[in-house]
Amino acid sequence: MVEIQRSAQGSDERLRDAERTRAELLEIATEVFSEQGYSGARVDEIAERTRTTKRMIYYYFGGKEGLYLAVLEAAYRGIRETEQALRADDLAPVDALRRIAEMTFDHHHDHPAFIRIVSVENIHHGQHLGKVESLRDLGTPAASLLDDVLARGRGTGELRDDVDALDVHMLISSYCVFQVANSATFGFLFGRDMLAPDVRARHRRILGDIVVGWLTTS
Repeated sequence: MVEIQRSAQGSDERLRDAERTRAELLEIATEVFSEQGYSGARVDEIAERTRTTKRMIYYYFGGKEGLYLAVLEAAYRGIRETEQALRADDLAPVDALRRIAEMTFDHHHDHPAFIRIVSVENIHHGQHLGKVESLRDLGTPAASLLDDVLARGRGTGELRDDVDALDVHMLISSYCVFQVANSATFGFLFGRDMLAPDVRARHRRILGDIVVGWLTTS
């Protein structure tokens, strides 16, 4: 009985070690791919920056492309999980719209690597996205969340009925991406630190005002 317990404990510890190793590889790989792009990233460097080996990268992910696909999936899954944690059903439609906009803004500011990874994939014309089946499903909750809020708001007469949920999603995403992706160039040209706390707070509020002002009927 003792031996069985020891064996089970050993199996649990190996599983936890494997999960920690995989998580660390994803974290470092996200940094490297976002800094150097897909073409410039090297598996050797990722291995050097972790507590593992190149062989383990191939063991867990099958190689560079498999690792990049896992990074893509994790990046999109992160923002979708944040959206689902919002519990927009508990909020009035107008409040929910503002909260969705603010949450997206915060997520993009707090995860600049996500924006760079998406930019990398667009440079490659989205050729890797189609290889991760779960990504198409991961896009559905974002549209469904906004669809539900818009439907509730139309039912109460608070929100206009001629706007598509994907258009709302695009507007919010575009604003949020610009804040981070162009912070260096915009800051140099206009002498404004886009990431300064007071600027961030003002731009976050502006986004909420834009979305609510656009979608409300009065």
